Amino acid sequence: MNWKTDFRSIYYEGAPAPADLVLPWAQTALLVIDVQNVYLARPDRALLPPDEQRRYDAWTPFHRRLRETVIPNTQRLLGLFRRNGIECLFARIACHTRNGRDRSLSQKMPGWNNLLLPKDEPSSQLIPELAPMGDEITVTKTTDPALTGTNLRLILHNLGVRNVICAGIFTDQCVSSTVRSLADESYNVVVVEDCCAAGSDELHNKELEIINRIYCHVVRTNELIGMMKLDPGVTNA
Repeated sequence: MNWKTDFRSIYYEGAPAPADLVLPWAQTALLVIDVQNVYLARPDRALLPPDEQRRYDAWTPFHRRLRETVIPNTQRLLGLFRRNGIECLFARIACHTRNGRDRSLSQKMPGWNNLLLPKDEPSSQLIPELAPMGDEITVTKTTDPALTGTNLRLILHNLGVRNVICAGIFTDQCVSSTVRSLADESYNVVVVEDCCAAGSDELHNKELEIINRIYCHVVRTNELIGMMKLDPGVTNA
């Protein structure tokens, strides 16, 4: 596995490998997107009717990836970024009103995406394992992209950040939307593949193939640690 050749779409077949990434600590931030209690909650499968059990089973790989891959890798990155004094920021979906009237249209659409997450409810909070520490900044968004409808753009500017490392869920929705918005603002964006998840591996992999090389560079945790020299024991290999 190599970030310079993986997740290539048809647009980049035969294209030269990208240059090594230069990510100065003082100009780089880690942004963890939408890893909230609501997405980890699961009912008792035995109490569900058959149709709901099938839906439950379809989501089991996502929950397994979240618990076994995304959360541990993101915890690891947060620990290294904090130890090295690099900015860590967080974004979450939540509405400011109890009935969600301030949500964007995409978050009012019928179906799975129609979540009512008032900002003070337990379901809308970031999970304890990936919660901010100290004075780390969290933005609350009523849109999919973290840059739209929040002051994140101004915050990044004031912090002197030019490189944004993205982790979180869902790869094909809020992560991708945030990546595209950041790229449009001329930020250098990196997505950490094994710190992200979508509803299925197919959606996850396809979305990374779509956004890679155009809006961001897709890397894995060890590759990022090695290229940023966050841990002397890890090489960029």
